[in-house]
Amino acid sequence: MHTQTIPSVQTSDESKPGFLKVLQCKCPRCRKGNLFVERNPYKLSSIMKMNEPCPVCGQPFELEVGFYYGSGYISYALSIALSVASLIAWWVFVGLSVNDNRIFYWLIFNAVLLLALQPLIMRLARAIWLSFFVRYDKNWRTNPPKQSERLNKDQGNNW
Repeated sequence: MHTQTIPSVQTSDESKPGFLKVLQCKCPRCRKGNLFVERNPYKLSSIMKMNEPCPVCGQPFELEVGFYYGSGYISYALSIALSVASLIAWWVFVGLSVNDNRIFYWLIFNAVLLLALQPLIMRLARAIWLSFFVRYDKNWRTNPPKQSERLNKDQGNNW
């Protein structure tokens, strides 16, 4: 009788794709620590307050002064993609015509949608921007994180 061995299934974070952890706003180095202090993006008093280092692996999240200026480009791209997707959905489900005001109704719908999702878009843009510069390290428990070289504490909040 031949017995077949079934390979073990990994259930750890290492087996999940990295983009899922980016969507969850997790540390790109260990994929476990939270990027933001407050998990609720709609708590407006602390919407963009980030942990200074990762609470799990110690990776600094601010790599240099004004590091997150570049996340504005990501936020813009996400907003454009969301607008195009809502336009296509509006066109399919409602329709567009030059004979009535449906395009203006879509503009109002899209503006409200973008305003409602802005906290999520801004957080996701920061998580994506950081993941461009900090890579996943499967040995993060033994390898120390790379410390910021271009960080000036006196200029930290001048952006």
